[in-house]
Amino acid sequence: MDISDILDATATGETSDWEFKSARGGLPGSLWETYSAMANTDGGTLILGVRDDGQISGLSDPTRMQSDFWSLLNNRGRVSLNLLRNSDVRVVPLAGESVLVVEIPRATRRQRPVYLNQNPLTGTYRRNHEGDYHCTPDEVGRMLADQAEEPADSLIVEGFGLDDLDETSIQQYSNRFSAREPQHPWLSEDIPGLLQKLGGWRRDRTTGKEGLTIAGLVMFGKDEAIRDPAALPQYHLDYREKLSADPEVRWTDRLTIDGKWVGNLFQFYQKVIRHLTEDLKIPFHLQPNLFRKDDTIVHEAIREALVNALIHADYRGQGGIVIEKYPHRIELSNPGTLLVSLEQMIRGGVSECRNKSLQLMFQQIGGGEKAGSGIDKIRQGWASQQWRWPLIQSHVQPDRVNLILPMISLLPKASLERLRATLGSRFQDLRSDQVQALVTAEVEGSVTNPRLQQFSTAHATDITKVLGELVEAELLVRDGYGRWASYRLNSEVFPELPNPPHKNKNPPHKNENPPHKNENPPHKNENPPHKEGNEDEQERELLAIAAPSREQERLNPEITENIILQLCARRFLSYQEIGTLLCRDAKATRDRFLSKMVADGRLRLKHSEPAHPQQAYTAASCSEGATIES
Repeated sequence: MDISDILDATATGETSDWEFKSARGGLPGSLWETYSAMANTDGGTLILGVRDDGQISGLSDPTRMQSDFWSLLNNRGRVSLNLLRNSDVRVVPLAGESVLVVEIPRATRRQRPVYLNQNPLTGTYRRNHEGDYHCTPDEVGRMLADQAEEPADSLIVEGFGLDDLDETSIQQYSNRFSAREPQHPWLSEDIPGLLQKLGGWRRDRTTGKEGLTIAGLVMFGKDEAIRDPAALPQYHLDYREKLSADPEVRWTDRLTIDGKWVGNLFQFYQKVIRHLTEDLKIPFHLQPNLFRKDDTIVHEAIREALVNALIHADYRGQGGIVIEKYPHRIELSNPGTLLVSLEQMIRGGVSECRNKSLQLMFQQIGGGEKAGSGIDKIRQGWASQQWRWPLIQSHVQPDRVNLILPMISLLPKASLERLRATLGSRFQDLRSDQVQALVTAEVEGSVTNPRLQQFSTAHATDITKVLGELVEAELLVRDGYGRWASYRLNSEVFPELPNPPHKNKNPPHKNENPPHKNENPPHKNENPPHKEGNEDEQERELLAIAAPSREQERLNPEITENIILQLCARRFLSYQEIGTLLCRDAKATRDRFLSKMVADGRLRLKHSEPAHPQQAYTAASCSEGATIES
């Protein structure tokens, strides 16, 4: 049995994170940080008895190590919570040696944070692309807030009252509520009474305190009241429409909090849903009451997606709500973490809502389904058009959830024709699951195991084998390992295929593949286009600095950070430029390194708004003299 057999046996492969530790000197102290990190992120598998480089070292006394592990895991002075069952920890024979396999599940929102040494503020860890990192007090606070039975939006905002609400918004909401359910008994209430029924006004039975809730304020409030330092100073709403083929046009329309409208959720929802659905084709259809139905399952899916972003957001988080409309896709992004695992969310039927009063408010005007059915409604809408399945992404530092809705075919004809022309007779030998993987890599710039799970009912390990077959056939090239492994088309086999969509400077025209958020790192030793004069000299200088990253698939994070500091000395570079120079996925580079280096003061931003579309980074102090260790 080799390492791949272990991964298959534990059903992890590339859908779970995994880590090797040699453990030659006994249980390594760092394994508890890994336990906390995996539990607080998405779970994973820890294998003791295998070195970081994959070499099998084995364990001298695996049974005793297994016993020691359980003893420490059940010691509340060491670890706050034991999440494991007996079957999660077992000794496995491997190449004549014995290793200890520990499968760590994702902790539920009520179990997080899982921490060490009896102090959540100093002993909580999470996992990102590079490994374990120490959580900030702010991150721990958000986990503790999500742990509460009381929904986040039910909190009474002290010092705020009815004068902080926009009467027009409340009246418009009441009219929509009445149009949908004219006989509903809540409509006979006055404004305070209606707000109380909806969860926008609450009386705490324990303390006797009464007042406006977070839900009432963000749904109907005046924007200056919502963003008051005593309420939600991080609150932000942004709709961006990018439909022009002109690269000089940043956006064709934009709606943000600028004083020209009342920036609460109700007004934002009303305005944005019109923008998102105005271009959809509406078939003529008569309902049983003989009235025309100007709605389709796609309209319902888009409404559900927008409402999901609004009701699941953490309004104390960073970045606010961002909705972007492109010619062939819609992207929705909100601050906060998923309260259920990504796998549960993809399967549907299970949901945890962060803001239950907001959920009720939108349901009463037909703007959302009951808990657990939202993702199913979105999938039904997309399946009705045979569009590529929605892509769900969860990010840390800062915590954000992205939903990408591609409005192009599952198997675009143009992509199939390009692959067929390149592969010739080899194309006929490919199975349908292999074709789907190649098309996804071609359309989206890269393909991953979790992404293919959203197209298929196949088991994760079977998908890993499909991707492995395509690597062995030299059609795909793998980047990264474990949960973050991704695959791109082999440029030696597909030299004539266009660059991944994100590389194109011009937005796509009709019937072309749209750009996609998943960015494909450049191939090894691939040089950027030739430039003249000083630009050419600077480019050679930057490539020389970045050479260790371009030549090595895996690099110590400290070395990578050192390289970034040298690249950004005396100049501003965008995260896309930095990713290209490093030969790494640009977005992952930003999430793993740049955000952290800005936070700790080593890099500074060109624009004060972190999400500025022309954001760039420079070293906070000159780092020319720094050396790069190899």
